[in-house]
Amino acid sequence: MESPPFLRYSERLFTVTSNVPGNDAGMKRRSFLQSSVLASAVGMACSHQTNAATPGAPDGGSAFHSTFAVDDNRVIFYTDAVTRPVNTLIVADTHLFTDDERGAPYREFSRRMAAGYNVTRHFRTGEPTSPQEGFRDALDRVRSNPTDLLALVGDIFSFPSEAAIDWASGQLSGIHVPWLYVAGNHDWHYEGMPGSLNDLREEWIERRLKPMYQGRHPLMAACEVHDIRFLAIDNSQYEILPEQLRFFREQVRSGRPLILLVHIPLYAPGRPIGFGCGHPDWGAASDPGYELERRPRWPESGHTEVTMDFHREVFESDTLLGIFAGHIHRQSLDVVNGIPQFVTNANAVGAFMDVSFVPAT
Repeated sequence: MESPPFLRYSERLFTVTSNVPGNDAGMKRRSFLQSSVLASAVGMACSHQTNAATPGAPDGGSAFHSTFAVDDNRVIFYTDAVTRPVNTLIVADTHLFTDDERGAPYREFSRRMAAGYNVTRHFRTGEPTSPQEGFRDALDRVRSNPTDLLALVGDIFSFPSEAAIDWASGQLSGIHVPWLYVAGNHDWHYEGMPGSLNDLREEWIERRLKPMYQGRHPLMAACEVHDIRFLAIDNSQYEILPEQLRFFREQVRSGRPLILLVHIPLYAPGRPIGFGCGHPDWGAASDPGYELERRPRWPESGHTEVTMDFHREVFESDTLLGIFAGHIHRQSLDVVNGIPQFVTNANAVGAFMDVSFVPAT
């Protein structure tokens, strides 16, 4: 198959940093980390899974040869990790804000974000649009194009509104393809609500966001689609938990070709604090938004050792094909040690990322 005339990069040969501007750790109760029957590893497998073993990779350590092409918001991987095309749509930062009388007791905590994205402008046309329209358009694309997985990589909601979650769940029930969700820093956050971020994330995942996980573990899950295993790891507090690091290591040891889905991008050299997971300067001194977002300031000590270990091991993995994230509301690409990290523009302005994995020839 002849490669299209897109800009192509060879894996583990180039470092690419696009020139765009950038824009909280362990859970207290073990019961939350163990809340799913399938909490420990592969999680609930999506439909279309393959049971074929990865050639030459009985227990990890086997690299896959890949190149990729980028054309606007279209990404194509040419890789020997797949035996048939796998098509994925990446959606982040929709910021659905719809609320109703059930949200009235929480208006003190939702007021700012409820007003933040009421009217947006489409990233292509500049015409007025809305988060609801952006989400519907993305799902229409899933319905009208061959799609094996819809990946929702955080901040689908501006706060944990029951009305918005009900609406999104209803929309998703009509697409008839597998979808995988990981939370962003706004999805579970009521600004100014008392309590630790760990406890608040646990509470609002359990009380509101639980339907979005479809029985999977909320902080770490995997979904195998044909030949690729997609990992959803919640880094919505910028940090990684020991359980999540162990989960990632187990997945790497499996030898399967992996795609990592996170909300907050992993730090890449030269990137600002928005690329905050593993950023060496992340901490109290560099926290630009704690007063505005009415949350605890990032710790003086910076990242945990676990988070830094995760960052290092991600970019040392031989079986990780790539990373997809959101959060900064700008499309970007970085390649670190040959592993590409793609950030999609915000779905609130109609954007998404269309990704295909096709067999290398």
